[in-house]
Amino acid sequence: MAINKLALIRYRTIDKCLRNRYRKWTLEDLIEKVSEALYDYEGIESGVSKRTIQADIQLMRSDKLGYNAPIIVQDRKYYAYEDPNFSINHTKITDTDLDKMSEIVSVLRQMNGFDYFDDMTDIIARLENSLRKTTDKSDNYIQLEGNALVKGIQHITPLYQAIRKKVPLLINYRSFKAKDARASVYHPYLLKEYRNRWFLICKPQKGAALITLALDRIIDFMEMNPKDFVPYTGVGFDRYFEDTIGVTKDIKSRAQKVILWVNKYNVPYVLTKPIHHSQQVIKEEEGGTIIRLDVTLNFELERELLGFGECIKVLGPKKLQQTIAKRLQQAAGSYL
Repeated sequence: MAINKLALIRYRTIDKCLRNRYRKWTLEDLIEKVSEALYDYEGIESGVSKRTIQADIQLMRSDKLGYNAPIIVQDRKYYAYEDPNFSINHTKITDTDLDKMSEIVSVLRQMNGFDYFDDMTDIIARLENSLRKTTDKSDNYIQLEGNALVKGIQHITPLYQAIRKKVPLLINYRSFKAKDARASVYHPYLLKEYRNRWFLICKPQKGAALITLALDRIIDFMEMNPKDFVPYTGVGFDRYFEDTIGVTKDIKSRAQKVILWVNKYNVPYVLTKPIHHSQQVIKEEEGGTIIRLDVTLNFELERELLGFGECIKVLGPKKLQQTIAKRLQQAAGSYL
């Protein structure tokens, strides 16, 4: 049974009151304390009803939440715990809880290979250690795609903090095309992941257009004066990348109608795992199916299509068709 935040505040407040043995608690006293807590934590001024607190007490007494709280009424007026040492915070974890927590730890352990956030390493280790004391270690039943050898992962946390704090960065960056690294000032706006590689969407100090920096090409960086930060004023990034596969996009780029023919053997795969969320079926034929994507033309789109080899044919636009044909010819020429 799920517990919402307000209910949890009520349960914990009632628990705190009943653990205080130096005072006798009437129902009105509990209502008053819960109302104060709701105001302090959530700013709720309307308080809480008598019926709500009575229902909370009944629920705490039951095993629906696993509390089984020994709440008794003394002298037909005062509420108390029959066991003076009881607290809902001391409730034993059920076997079902352990199973769920073990599964979560299993997933987090794999994500931890990326070091998304440094603090998670210690948290996961302590949680896993606690669980092992209570239950036997079991095999993983879920495996995430990951690559612990990807470079630049260590930059995620400090870059994330720089984005949150709105701080410009002096980044020492070496692109694939450059022989040496070059240091420039950038205004960071977004961290984006694509196929186990991380990228920083930012604006250079000298320039108005957004650019994409690969974290594995960042040598190092340092924070500059926050007062010099130039905030992002464009459309939200969810919308900005809505028509894009991957991370490469020019601010002037617009989605184009991409028409593809997929052979009949790969149609089920493409239909169950769309190349892009805009994908729609145009026509079904005996030998295959024609689909449409509304996406910007970029390197990631080309790479996605090339991955299908002979199973997909580009019917339009002409520019993309020619590009894919040329790259396939060059690839075939490498085997001659």
